[in-house]
Amino acid sequence: MKSTLKTILIAALSALVTLVAYDHFSGEKIEIVENEKANLIPTTYSFNSSKVAGEMTDFTIAAEKTVNAVVHVKNTSVKKNNVPSWFSNLYGDDFDEKRIGTGSGVIVSPDGIIITNYHVIENASEIEITSNKNKTYQAEIIGSDPNTDLAVLKIKTKESLPFIPFGDSEIARIGEWVLAVGNPFNLNSTVTAGIISAKSRDLNDMDGKNQSFIQTDAAVNVGNSGGALVNTDGELIGINTAISSITGGFVGYSFAVPSNIVRKVFEDLIEYGNVQKGLLGVAGSALNTELAEKFEVDETQGFLIGEVVEGMGAYQAGLKIGDIIKKVDGVKINTFSDLTGYLSTKRPDEKVEVYYNRDGNDKKITVTLKKTNTVQFLGMSVKNLNQEQKEYFDLDQGVIINELNNRRLYRYGIDEGFVILEINNKKIEEVADVEAIDLKSLNSLLFLKPNGERERIIFE
Repeated sequence: MKSTLKTILIAALSALVTLVAYDHFSGEKIEIVENEKANLIPTTYSFNSSKVAGEMTDFTIAAEKTVNAVVHVKNTSVKKNNVPSWFSNLYGDDFDEKRIGTGSGVIVSPDGIIITNYHVIENASEIEITSNKNKTYQAEIIGSDPNTDLAVLKIKTKESLPFIPFGDSEIARIGEWVLAVGNPFNLNSTVTAGIISAKSRDLNDMDGKNQSFIQTDAAVNVGNSGGALVNTDGELIGINTAISSITGGFVGYSFAVPSNIVRKVFEDLIEYGNVQKGLLGVAGSALNTELAEKFEVDETQGFLIGEVVEGMGAYQAGLKIGDIIKKVDGVKINTFSDLTGYLSTKRPDEKVEVYYNRDGNDKKITVTLKKTNTVQFLGMSVKNLNQEQKEYFDLDQGVIINELNNRRLYRYGIDEGFVILEINNKKIEEVADVEAIDLKSLNSLLFLKPNGERERIIFE
């Protein structure tokens, strides 16, 4: 014990002597710096320490609500082969070619009204509907609109069918979860999930169609056309219509007609037999940096008016060339499809609030939408008859040619000032009837000449 204590004391004394000697001979002093702040680099990141997921999403409820209301559509069409009449009389029509196409449809009312794409039932001689419960029905076409690629069908049934209620596509947001329900590759009742990746998408600026699609990354393939795009509440917010693909299969983008447009077209076809379009009566371009510099305006977003059609709502309300439309009824207008997409949900005689910029000043005006009074058809510009023209021709219906750029019709003796009375043996009341005509089905035109003579042209 004494030996151990002695050893510890010697070690402590040696350490003390060493420290004193180092301090004496080195000449260096140790300074303790207090309260000096370090140079910190500020950061902007943050993190969630709650250990809770940002969103818990369940698709099962929406799928259960909708899967039984989406049906399989089978289109049987017949292509007539050009064989001599004597040959057909001897051997029958066995040489006619039957074609079968398939797609999807959405039941929107319990009594069997179905919405699908026009291209799904185009040229159909027979339409067969198969439900998710494998019941088969024959369908009739109530109406169709090639411009929006929509068609309305009806099946006869005594039972109350499951259906999908319309949602409001205007309030659907980019990034929102959606489900695509349909029958790709004849695989009935297929559900895929994705998000809304864009709105007001126009796939082709040169096709003359006012498209305003919802873009989604939910997988859509051949056979999905006419099927449902629904939100997580199981509400219909679109009809799946197209894909953008190099291979012909799904590569990440699909497009749906917004439900607000679908509902309006659906109601118009049932009530009027055609689509009632409410128009502002302006033409122009969506602004960008290049156009802003060209026209010397400060705005780079909005719709720049380049033409105001006389007699239409915009003209009567006082809109002018050079005005920049920024909003309509609170809907921001950044692209042409923003404007046409919203107006596609409106009818003639409805009023809209137009917010616009003129010479740097923001203004607001109320515009009454009107029917189109001029349409392009078969190389002709045709207009509704005014009162003076109706009295001259002694007519209460028909459209008049005010510009002709069709050489074939001109060689037949058709000219400006002629009135179109019938197309495909159907009376033409106004230009809306002309717009509803599918050029692929065109077979005859009946004209009234200014001298009172009538001439019918038959296309073979």
